[in-house]
Amino acid sequence: MNAHRIAAIPGDGIGKEVLPAAQRVLDEAASRHGFALSWCELPWGCAWYAEHGTMMPPDGIDRLGETDAIFLGAVGWPGVPDHVSLWGLLIPIRRAFNQYVNLRPARLLPGLASPLRECGRFDVAIVRENTEGEYSEVGGRFATPAGDVAVQESIFTRRGCERVLRYAFDLARARGGRLVSATKSNGLVHTMPFWDEVTAEVANGHPDVEWRRMHVDALAARFITHPEDLDVVVGSNLFGDILSDVAAAVSGSLGVAPSANLDPTGENPSMFEPVHGSAPDIAGRGVANPIAQIWCGAMMLEHLGHPAAAADVLAAIERVTAEPALHTRDLGGTASTEEATSAVIAALPAR
Repeated sequence: MNAHRIAAIPGDGIGKEVLPAAQRVLDEAASRHGFALSWCELPWGCAWYAEHGTMMPPDGIDRLGETDAIFLGAVGWPGVPDHVSLWGLLIPIRRAFNQYVNLRPARLLPGLASPLRECGRFDVAIVRENTEGEYSEVGGRFATPAGDVAVQESIFTRRGCERVLRYAFDLARARGGRLVSATKSNGLVHTMPFWDEVTAEVANGHPDVEWRRMHVDALAARFITHPEDLDVVVGSNLFGDILSDVAAAVSGSLGVAPSANLDPTGENPSMFEPVHGSAPDIAGRGVANPIAQIWCGAMMLEHLGHPAAAADVLAAIERVTAEPALHTRDLGGTASTEEATSAVIAALPAR
């Protein structure tokens, strides 16, 4: 039986609950489609940091490089600053493996109600540049005669912009041919005009894609006022990060929002993680929503070359969300993590 070697990093908080839940679903789907997932369990995260002083061991990247994909739960815990936890685990993985696309699909699943009362349809794919832009390490804090100064530099390279924009335009072509590029060229006078120029150049190679640029503040408002008009949205690291959280809120809950950190070349392992955080306030109570993590797993199966298995998992998710009795607390229900997970497994199509 064909087996894929997957690094499983539950991380922190509810990651330790929703990741094992999703593994059960994926194992069942894989067995029904004639392949297997060989899990390499890695206990890295804030608890590891408390014991060892690092978020992962020195050879962590090398070990991950031996796998076919990385399945991550959540990162972050009280007592460990966010810039320590993220820059010690998540961001080094993204950059070491050239995962330059952060793909975040968001849509209104059956049975879920958007906070926007009149939102009848919502199905958008956000493509976020994932390795440079505003989330650069260039800068620092300095003491000057005038007082302390903090400098954070944004780095936009032509190669970095071109490759993520090309991915987004190709995705728009496959989905129906509509794309919006997030910009702020009226305020960021160097980086955003450059982004806009490269966008126009890439667009010339995709004449069948209808596209436009929008200032990010107006685009954020568009997610609220006319979400049904959006299809593919592409943005820089910061803009894509913020807009995808807005999209998750429109879809009903962060608990159903997945993401994939992709190296589209396939040269390195890609990483799949939910948009939600570690949620320390509900960790250990068995009430976390596993849907986002399971949907991440469906994206991972498709990436590994098993689209039929991925489709089965997503169909099972839709069958479960369509039943209010199976909704977890973030969706207004009372179902536990275990109940929602078991329901997804039971809803998998027979093979």
